[in-house]
Amino acid sequence: EEAQGTRAPTQRFVDKFAAIYTPAVFAIAVAVAVLTPFLLNLTWLEALYKALVLLVIACPCALVISTPVTVVSGLSAAARRGILIKGGTYLEDARLLKAIALDKTGTITEGKPKLVDWRVWGAADEAAARHTAASLAARSDHPVSKAIAQSLQMQLAEVQDFKALPGRGVQGQVNGELFMMGNHRLIEEKNLSSTELKAELLTHEEQGRTVTLLANSNTVLALFAVADTIKETSRKAIADLIGLGVTPVMLTGDNSATAKAIASEAGIEDARGDLLPEAKLDAIREMQRRYGATGMTGDGINDAPALAQADVGFAMGGAGTDTAMEAADVVIMNDNLERVAETVQLSRHTHAILWQNITLALGIKAVFLVMAVLGTATMWMAVFADMGASLLVVGNGLRLLRKAQAKTGGGS
Repeated sequence: EEAQGTRAPTQRFVDKFAAIYTPAVFAIAVAVAVLTPFLLNLTWLEALYKALVLLVIACPCALVISTPVTVVSGLSAAARRGILIKGGTYLEDARLLKAIALDKTGTITEGKPKLVDWRVWGAADEAAARHTAASLAARSDHPVSKAIAQSLQMQLAEVQDFKALPGRGVQGQVNGELFMMGNHRLIEEKNLSSTELKAELLTHEEQGRTVTLLANSNTVLALFAVADTIKETSRKAIADLIGLGVTPVMLTGDNSATAKAIASEAGIEDARGDLLPEAKLDAIREMQRRYGATGMTGDGINDAPALAQADVGFAMGGAGTDTAMEAADVVIMNDNLERVAETVQLSRHTHAILWQNITLALGIKAVFLVMAVLGTATMWMAVFADMGASLLVVGNGLRLLRKAQAKTGGGS
């Protein structure tokens, strides 16, 4: 109901046009009825008949109905494909997209990373590091943390004062001691990094792995390397976007080396890593200045500001957070990235049918109005120009829905 209540730009234009067109036509019809007996020597009955024919022909029903039926058909067609669009505005705006930013984890990749390697660092105790890491990771809802917790599976310690550090990791007290678990940025900020540690991280990152580090206030205790796989649909989805003339850009909070490795595998040339939520927001603004209309696709809390800033925000509905879905304009319910390109295609098709309907409605009326002026139009012609045109634009608009029904095998 909210989606259908949000009017598309073309619909707003038609409504404004009709608000001027309707009273103008009514005034012309009254003028014909009142003035033609004096100007053209018609009888009052002939003048009234001509005015009624003119009024019926010029009735804006077909014009006004042409846009909402097309927009609703477009929204319904998208819903049949698992694409929930929050309004006609976004359905139309998607055709204007020149670039689209994509998050990595859960959007391009499966979002189901697995722990592939871990080791203690320095002289840390292996059992204690494993116990602490599992306890902290289990408290976080981030996919990387979940992967670590599931792989380490052991009895957990109580964590006090647990806190998420956006774009960095988490921290909490275990047995009265403060521990942190996060990315390299967090370790750098705490001045716990070293040349040897950076070299170790680079080795993993060049393989497309995400490394999470466990540390206390004094030193790094362990490294956990997590790998995620690209969705089977991601490569085709990126190729489809490029084919539509939309430039894909990866924006991720993960390290730059991993971002470039995953982006290269997916077919994306521009990959930007080590981005905090505010940095993603700035990147969207920069893309809007550089490319024009820009979309954003993501699934996490860190993506929400960028989703809200984008001209059209796409959220992954399956694995996405409530915050991301609330901030987005379009929700992809099955997390299939191919649906983003389909939305752009549907938007372009919808816009084309909108203008076909407007042209059809006005064209039919223009022909019969000329006939009315020449005195050859009859009332049945006027009825056809009104109701016939209305039925034609409705049928044309419903083509979107029939096309979606054919793609889904007739299901809903």
